[in-house]
Amino acid sequence: MQKTAPQTSDQSRPDDLLLAYANYVAAGGAHSDEMLGTDGLVKPVWASFFDHLSRLTPEDLSFRFARGDQYLRDAGVLFRQYDETLSTEREWPLSHIPVILDEDEWKSISAGLIERAEFLEFVLRDFYGDNTLVSSGQLPATLLSQNPAWLRPMVGLGGGSAHLLNTLSFEIGRGPDGRWWVISDLVEAPSTAGFAIENRIAMSRVFPGFLNHSNIHRLAGFFRNFQQTLFAVKGRTKGEIALLSPGPMNQNYPEHTYIARYLGLLLVEGEDLIVQDGKAMVRTVDAAKPISLLWNRLPSTMFDPLELDPTSMLGAAGLVQAVRDGALKTVNMVGAGVLETRALMAFLPKIARAHLGRGLALPNIATWWCGQEAQRDHVLAHSEQMMVGNAFSTRPLMADPATLTIGNGPDNTSADSLEKMLRTAGRDYVGQEAVTLSTTPSFENGEMVARPMCIRISLGRTADGWEVMPGGYARISAGADAKAMAMQQGGKVADVWIASKTKLPASTLLSQETQAITRRSTHAILPSRAADNLFWLGRYVERSEQNMRQCRAYYARISDGADHNDAIPAYMRAHLMDNVAPKARDITQRFAEPLTLGLQSASRINDRFSPDGMMALRGLAGQIQAFQGRSSLIDEIPVEISSLLRQTTGFSGLVHENMYRSDGWRFLSIGVSLERAANMCSVLAACIGKDAPTGALDLSLEIADSVGSHRSRFVVLANTASVVDLLGLDLQNPRSIRYHISRTKDHIAHLPRQDTGHLLSEVARQTLMVETQLATSQPDEITPEGLIQMRQDIWDISNALNEYYLV
Repeated sequence: MQKTAPQTSDQSRPDDLLLAYANYVAAGGAHSDEMLGTDGLVKPVWASFFDHLSRLTPEDLSFRFARGDQYLRDAGVLFRQYDETLSTEREWPLSHIPVILDEDEWKSISAGLIERAEFLEFVLRDFYGDNTLVSSGQLPATLLSQNPAWLRPMVGLGGGSAHLLNTLSFEIGRGPDGRWWVISDLVEAPSTAGFAIENRIAMSRVFPGFLNHSNIHRLAGFFRNFQQTLFAVKGRTKGEIALLSPGPMNQNYPEHTYIARYLGLLLVEGEDLIVQDGKAMVRTVDAAKPISLLWNRLPSTMFDPLELDPTSMLGAAGLVQAVRDGALKTVNMVGAGVLETRALMAFLPKIARAHLGRGLALPNIATWWCGQEAQRDHVLAHSEQMMVGNAFSTRPLMADPATLTIGNGPDNTSADSLEKMLRTAGRDYVGQEAVTLSTTPSFENGEMVARPMCIRISLGRTADGWEVMPGGYARISAGADAKAMAMQQGGKVADVWIASKTKLPASTLLSQETQAITRRSTHAILPSRAADNLFWLGRYVERSEQNMRQCRAYYARISDGADHNDAIPAYMRAHLMDNVAPKARDITQRFAEPLTLGLQSASRINDRFSPDGMMALRGLAGQIQAFQGRSSLIDEIPVEISSLLRQTTGFSGLVHENMYRSDGWRFLSIGVSLERAANMCSVLAACIGKDAPTGALDLSLEIADSVGSHRSRFVVLANTASVVDLLGLDLQNPRSIRYHISRTKDHIAHLPRQDTGHLLSEVARQTLMVETQLATSQPDEITPEGLIQMRQDIWDISNALNEYYLV
């Protein structure tokens, strides 16, 4: 095939860029290309972008690509890579070249998808309503009765005037003839809308000048309109709008947190929900509060372990009954995933002709269900052009590693094996025409290459009908094989730009209304799970900082010539460091591990935690990991830990200065204070004990970062009385026990359910008792034994807080 260098009317490109583009070759023959026409020239819709791109040097591009990737890392946009034993987070594989489509073509695609969305609403209503499609013979009964995605408890809920579908996505691809086909219908918990926004923001970092001055449709208006739809569906019912997520281990969790934050929704997990008196409630720190609309992002079978899958740990018992009673509305209908069944695609064209009097404007790729003799024989006769897979799966055949194809390769099966399989269990399989998709540019190793692609497009229902997001989320194959599009297989994702011929108005999610909708109380919208994670985030970060200070003090002495078995180092390991081995790796693990746990807690509250704070925490964890991974000289360890301490202090300051003074901030602050107070009890108890070696009092001041404070307050050298006064009883020292117990008491007083009249809650009572003991004690009354008991009293406060608010 002759190589064709992309061309535009402007040939003033740098020679080095021309070389980079010269290797771009449209697949030709059976393929079509998104950027190049059949004449080898850049299509008009791509021309202005290509001109802009061609004026950038390779260094410019590398810098811009890195800037977009950095935004995604900072925003916590990652994908989860699974293997047989574990899952790990990997960088988001953004392809930095967009897919660009003309507005007129997009309008045609949108009209076809809107028609298909309405048609699927009709089919779903029938499946859970009158079931005439089966009774009239348009659909084999087996495809429902044997289908795990068709949920019997939802039968009868397909009637009424309320819409069953309010949001859905379609994956479409362009065939060799230039026509678009639906590859899959994504109905149950359609993802990628939030990722499309993140991709767009990242691309605005890569090509800011071009995007700001081009007529590319913005995405914010789509989300603004869908936000209004959610409020309209909720109506005047009392309760919150919540997005139900499977949690952080799900690959789409970053999208869930982003959408919840972007649209102002309450993000919940199954453990947050209970059903009381037939109503769905969310556990909050101010008791259970009602949920009136739930945007379900769980597999439907996981929604309710009482009526659906009893092994589910993701949903909540009683939710189906709440829906049945009308006390809870969902987006979309629970059970809508039946529309994604592969075998259904074989019958949708026929059902559409009967329902519409014609075929769908945007049909799905040809599919045959092998439970019928004629269709099975067709699949066998054309097996070399087929993909074969489970009939009842809802995963697109093209993206399923278990998909069978005929051939001699390691991933293929023989024609004889396929025939035996289909003739013995044909109803369990479908055959689907192997897709030949159009290609689009992707940068790989400094060159543009043509890779197969498909596009996911989101639709949302509005008061005026379905609205199509003016852009999308393209999936790009890792190689020439269209089946390698999944990120797990090395595939990439790209932003989709819809180019208009006219200037477009700016769009934003900010309301144009003069009166903003506000919540009168912050108490009702903090789930107990979120409060628990904020509390433990505070504790883990403070514990990490405390252990850093101990580690720095330890290695400061070692670097000054002390031996690991000398008095102070040995005493520190025995009384403050849990008898850790005198090895740098083991000692530094004492502050690396709690920070890792803190990062896990923060990752579960992405919707409530500052993105800058999350970025700082990830950066700190990365620095600690790098520190542990290199061999440092003994003299360098205290210096490097000091650097880590400054970053930790910077993170704490960022969080506390930027967080809204809500209940969430108070739980985070209480976690910090209880952890610091308890740790200081341990340090003081060890350093004022009878067996403490010479220099222990100075050590306590060093660990508490209070050497300067001691000098300014006391004219004498450190003694037991002065150290206990400063680190135990001083109300003005932010490193003292009393300071943090008093701070905890103040925070607790402002939490919900504390206005109980003359009777204190148990957590308030225990905090007051510890504070009173500290306020009425003299330095000479503080003993090591008393400090150990006080540490236990502080953990009792933590337990009481947990029982009152967090369970």
